[in-house]
Formats: sequence, structure tokens, C-alpha cells
Amino acid sequence: MTEEPEDRLTTLYRISQTFNSSLDLDDVLNLVMDEIVSVTSAERGFLMLREDDGHLAVKVARGLDRKTIESPEFEVSRGIVDRVVTECKAILTSDAQADEWLGQRKSVRGLKLRSVLGVPLQLKGECIGVVYVDSRIQTGIFSKEDIELLEGIASSAAIAIENARLYKVAIEKGRLERELQVAREVQMNLIPRSVPKLPGWEFAAWWQPARQVSGDFYDFIPLNETQLGIVIADVTDKGMPAALFMANSRSIIRASVSIPTQPANAIASANRLICADSANGMFVSLFYGKLDIESGNLTYVNAGHNPPYLYQAELDTFSEFERTGLVLGIESEAEFKEQAVQLKQGDFILLYTDGVTEATNTEQDLYGKDRLLQLLYNHRKSSVNEVQAALEDSITEFIGDISPSDDITMVIAKRI
Repeated sequence: MTEEPEDRLTTLYRISQTFNSSLDLDDVLNLVMDEIVSVTSAERGFLMLREDDGHLAVKVARGLDRKTIESPEFEVSRGIVDRVVTECKAILTSDAQADEWLGQRKSVRGLKLRSVLGVPLQLKGECIGVVYVDSRIQTGIFSKEDIELLEGIASSAAIAIENARLYKVAIEKGRLERELQVAREVQMNLIPRSVPKLPGWEFAAWWQPARQVSGDFYDFIPLNETQLGIVIADVTDKGMPAALFMANSRSIIRASVSIPTQPANAIASANRLICADSANGMFVSLFYGKLDIESGNLTYVNAGHNPPYLYQAELDTFSEFERTGLVLGIESEAEFKEQAVQLKQGDFILLYTDGVTEATNTEQDLYGKDRLLQLLYNHRKSSVNEVQAALEDSITEFIGDISPSDDITMVIAKRI
């Protein structure tokens, strides 16, 4: 097909206006392909774009009747496509069967290709894709003028495609941000809004997600008039999958420990339910303690979680709680042991997730257990709110201007 220069300019202007009439990526790709097949009178047309991994993927494939071509990746000459991409310039053959470098290729012979024209889609000097048209019926249907016309169309098409792609990215990002904001609000409603106020006790908690949503959580669960359940947990992974797993795990644990039974039995029951729902190898480490507020007895299960610290005022020493079982979500029939300690006047416990000790500064140093223990010792006579504020300030100062690499959660319970 050959047009006069003025006619080609008119065609290019009209097509450019058509391309810019939509920001829907699929619409733009279809418009581009239909216009190209129409103006070149090609039997078939294909539009391929470079994916993130570098390979070309067919996005649209049309016949002259505008019907979609099935299995389009097997319907083109890969020799021409690869050469267009490598050299980033148009390739024209009037008769592929007779062309020395194409005639012996299996795709050319198998598809019985005759006239073939491939033009690069270029954006800022980079080849982002290929427009490919052919005919299996006629030889010589494309001319040098068709190359110029198709290159002009491809130039407008590349801009239109990139605008539509960026618009799609912006829309998806905005939708994701809204979804994450809603998820964060839902999560915040799952985290206790306040700490218990019980005679003879002080409680404090700090929850800081590294991202908009978190895999960490803590909970205070009233069991009866004299007993309080205390939970801290850390879901493997981060982001939305961890947040969803966190919400599910929290509900299961709450339901399991609310049934009158020993902590070890309750956590074993929760583990079986979490294993049934666990996917993609996700699991949750957990510390659960059942506190008798009158006697100060704390019966606990530590399912693979960071061992909490116990400060005993009478001895003026810190000790770590033992781990008493595996993390939840790995082995459905795992058994859990329980241990017991007694908190006396002036004693307190610190529960924390690894975001505390593994907080990293600009030199990639870890906050670490030694620094944590030193701070706790310096504030061992302080109120829990003062301990929390001091720890929060210490970690914030240590991290500096960089964002936290992991969720940070801690709970403090002190007998006064």
C-alpha cells in the first residue's frame, strides 16, 4: 500500500488522535493493532512488548477480519522479530520463502510466509516491543513507504502504550494504597486500644509496623476475674500475606485460650487450627502467658518466640524464659510444655519481637540483646511507661534516619 506524503501525514495524525483517545492499556493495544492491519492491508498483525524479565510477549494478534489469532507466539517468524529487537530497526522482506537468510527457517516454511514487515516500538532510544505484519498469500505487498508509515505509527503507538501503562500502574498503586490503608485500620482495631488497669499491676505496650501492615501482634485476654492472658506473636514474612495470617492467628489463639484449660492444651489446639489454614510455609512464633493477678503466678508456653526477660527485684537480676515448643503452623501434632514463674513486688517481664533486638542502624549494626538488657537494668526501678518510653527513644535514636527493617512490638507487665 502506497500513500501520498500528505495522505500519510493525515493518516498519522488521525491514528495518533485515535491512540490518545483512551488510557486503558488493553484498549490502546487493540486500537494500535487494528489501525496497523487496516492501513497496511496486511493479512495478519502482531504487537509484542518486552516484559520485565526481558522476553517479548505477544499482547495482540489480529487477522484481516479483526479476529484474534490463537497461539500467536507460534505464528510469527522469530528470526525477523529477534533481528528487529537486536538491531532496533525495521526489517522488510518481499518474499520470505525466497529470502536467503529466511527461506530455510522452519517457522517461515511451516507458516508459508511471504511478505513480512517488522518495525520496532521505540521509547527514549530503547526498543520496548515490535509491530509485525505479514501476508501468507501475496509477495511484495509492503513497500519502503509502508516502512516509513509504520515507523510513524509505531512512534505514536509507543508513547500511547507507555502513557496507558503508567496510568495503569498509577491506578493499581492508588488502589493498593487504599487497600493497605483499610488493612492497616482493620489491624489497628485488632490491637488492644488500651492496656489493662488492674490493682497491683502496671502494663505497657508498643506496636510499630515496619510497613503499612504488620505480622506482629500482642493481646490482653481477660480469662476471668482473677486471670489475664498475655500474648505476643510474630508471623513469618511481611506485608499483606503476613497481615492476613496475623489476623487469622489472633482469632484462633483468642478462641483457643478462652476455653478453660491449661495453656499447653490451648496452644496445641490453636496450632492444629493454624496448621490447617497455613499456606506457603507461613508460621507464627508466640509467647502466651496466663497471669494470676492475685498470686502473681504466670504459667506460660513459649512456641519458638524470642525468650522474654524476667526481672526479679529481690535478686536484682534478669533471666530469660525458656522455649517450650515449636512455632505454630509447622507440625499439626506438635506437643507443647508449659512452665511457671512467680512475679513478686517490683518484678516485671518484657515480651518483645525480634524487630527490637534486630533493629539496624546505618552501619548495619544490630541493636542487640546487650543494649536491650543494659537499658532495662538502668530503668529497672522505673514505671512500665517510663521503660517503654526509654526503649522507644533508644531504638529510634539507634536506627536514625532509616526506616525500620522489621515490625517492632513489646509488652511489659510489672507487679507493683
